[in-house]
Amino acid sequence: MHDLRRFAMVLTRDPALRDDLVQETVLRALEKRDLLKDPDGLRKWLFQIMRRRLIDLRRSDSARERREDALQWVGEAYQQPPQDLQVRLSQLRKAFRHLPVDQRRALQLVAIDGLTCRDAAAHEGIALGTLLSRLARARQRLRSFEDNPSYTLSKGPLS
Repeated sequence: MHDLRRFAMVLTRDPALRDDLVQETVLRALEKRDLLKDPDGLRKWLFQIMRRRLIDLRRSDSARERREDALQWVGEAYQQPPQDLQVRLSQLRKAFRHLPVDQRRALQLVAIDGLTCRDAAAHEGIALGTLLSRLARARQRLRSFEDNPSYTLSKGPLS
């Protein structure tokens, strides 16, 4: 094990990476132990595994960096097509309009008009618990729609 750690340090020059590499080498050796043909060549076999594992790690790091660089400029340029947003907004409006009047009113006062639940209940002249119940049911119906956008409003809990 000492030889593996020393060889890993020569390869990486980084104590943290060294320890990770030794751990991965031992793990890989245990997983592939049936491939070891000559038990006398164990040390050489472990060094080969370590060297190949380091090459794999460096390749994957390099590929990840290239992907991140590419995504950095692509990510800024990409915007969801506005027609998708318009369609989705239209669907949500339709779902909102199909809520029962009391639930739609409770949701409008709190979520759109920005009233506190207590103020909205006072505005409607109902108990706070009643308003909270209506709000919860309205949100649940809209969540059901959100979870399944193909939901037709004539079926399911939104009807």
